[in-house]
Amino acid sequence: MDPALIDGYLRRLGTERPGRPTADVLRELHLRHLRTVPFEKIVDRRRGGFCYELNGAFAVLLRALGFEVALLAARTYGKEGLLGVPYDHLALWVGTADGGDWLADVGFGAHSHGPLAIGERGEQRDPGGVFRVTEAGADAADVRGPGGPAGSEDLVVLCDGTPQYRLELRPRALGDFRIGAWWHGTSPDSHFGRSLVCSRLTGQGGRITLGGRRLTLTAPDGEKEAVDLTSDAEVLEVYRERFGIALDRVPEVRERSVARERAGTNL
Repeated sequence: MDPALIDGYLRRLGTERPGRPTADVLRELHLRHLRTVPFEKIVDRRRGGFCYELNGAFAVLLRALGFEVALLAARTYGKEGLLGVPYDHLALWVGTADGGDWLADVGFGAHSHGPLAIGERGEQRDPGGVFRVTEAGADAADVRGPGGPAGSEDLVVLCDGTPQYRLELRPRALGDFRIGAWWHGTSPDSHFGRSLVCSRLTGQGGRITLGGRRLTLTAPDGEKEAVDLTSDAEVLEVYRERFGIALDRVPEVRERSVARERAGTNL
């Protein structure tokens, strides 16, 4: 990432180059990213904005600013506690100049507003909920080693007591996540291929989400207000004014051929 691109990235986040890669700087960048860069996947146009793009780009920015960063693979928990496919999610281990080890994640949608202390096993209170990072196995694992996190045990990240994802501590390369991105972009079992969603934090600590034509405003206390948009003009205005995404038409989920899906043909 060249200096001009770094400066442009920081301008989008509404901040300037930090002096040192400290934990406080990481917290500020993390929160600004969640407020300004929406989580979205518009299937018809293959637009980016889920974990691979968001955390992948954030990792490049953090490295350019002097942070230590490792890409970590995770599998999300779905219905009935079932784990998703391998490389289902990409999260970040970040090491700071003041000796911190953090789990940063700007690509999970509704999640923690700030980075989580990856070595802390107690409750971590955040505007997004009460989080805990626990060992998935019986034996505790060291979470820091030369060049990134170390240890053979997986970690489980919980929010308000509910498991969110199971995290591997082995550092990965971005190319390792191609299989996960391919699956989410092509499988009829992936929710990204069945619906449209665009979401970001608001400056007040709430969340704004456009799911198809339903606009949902979530207050900081969790209270939700939803309205169904009736016209294309309203939908396009929300994308433009609330998310900074200029579209020439309302996106739609592409129709899938059941016969082709059963035959294993990717759309």
